[in-house]
Amino acid sequence: MIPIRDTISSKHYPLVNTAIIAINVYVYFALQPKGHDAGDFAFIYGLVPARYSTPGVWDQVGPGVQLLPFLSFMFLHGGFWHLLGNMWSLYIFGDNVEDRLGHARYLVFYLACGLASGITHMYFNWHSQYPAIGASGAIAGVMGAYFLLFPKSRVLTLIPIIIIPYFVEIPAVLFLGFWFVLQFWGAAGDSGGGAGIAWWAHVGGFVAGMFLLVLAPKVPRVGVSRRIGAATQKSGTHRLQMVHPRTINGDPDIYGELAVSHSEALYGATKTVTIPLGLRQRMVTVPVPAGVTDGSFVRVAGLGATGPDGLRGDLYLRVHVY
Repeated sequence: MIPIRDTISSKHYPLVNTAIIAINVYVYFALQPKGHDAGDFAFIYGLVPARYSTPGVWDQVGPGVQLLPFLSFMFLHGGFWHLLGNMWSLYIFGDNVEDRLGHARYLVFYLACGLASGITHMYFNWHSQYPAIGASGAIAGVMGAYFLLFPKSRVLTLIPIIIIPYFVEIPAVLFLGFWFVLQFWGAAGDSGGGAGIAWWAHVGGFVAGMFLLVLAPKVPRVGVSRRIGAATQKSGTHRLQMVHPRTINGDPDIYGELAVSHSEALYGATKTVTIPLGLRQRMVTVPVPAGVTDGSFVRVAGLGATGPDGLRGDLYLRVHVY
């Protein structure tokens, strides 16, 4: 299963989330020409628990070198797929959390979750000599916050069946809850001394995200966040949407809903909708004409059920303007 996106569209462009993704990608590719030196880089700037549990190391390297890894470890990745998986998860869930917290608070929140994940990893792997690297602990915190903020959201997931793409919407609480159970299960059964997947970092980050979210309302928004928020308001909704058609009293026409922004309603837009039809799915392009209003319908001919006369009905999409 490949998560594509969530079903809740953020109201503002996620500047901080995008910047975090860009920094992670830049650091990864900047280290590629270094070859084997990248491994030494990970030991220096990754979080190595033994560096703090071994007597005398602190005096040898100094507090600056010892403290920097608590920040730098969350911007390092061990491979391309490690990077891609983390950044894709951050892309899916981070924009909505940033939208709710505001840009400045989200940055502090993200770094705090990463720090908490690193400390949790160290606590359970106190004498490990393996460096913990990766943004997954901080991203787990974002997922923990999303778990509480958007309990009714769904995750649009692609299930490739041979060469046929099949889309399904999974409740976000189920998707994230199952993910957390897998992390806790992996952490409870891990005996690798901190090598491989940092399970406890994921667990610690997820729990920290939920805890910090509860504290977030006590932290006031700064003025710069309000000004940036006004300048980064989005003017569009998701291009790909899933429609759950329904019928009315045997009517061959079927009905669904389509989300558009005020700008799209005013100037028109083009959406791609996926329509489950039993075990099959139909993907069609739907032009949204300029000037549509909230509650009006967009008609797609020939996508309804077959009536008694053998003719197919139409699909009517009720427009919701956000």
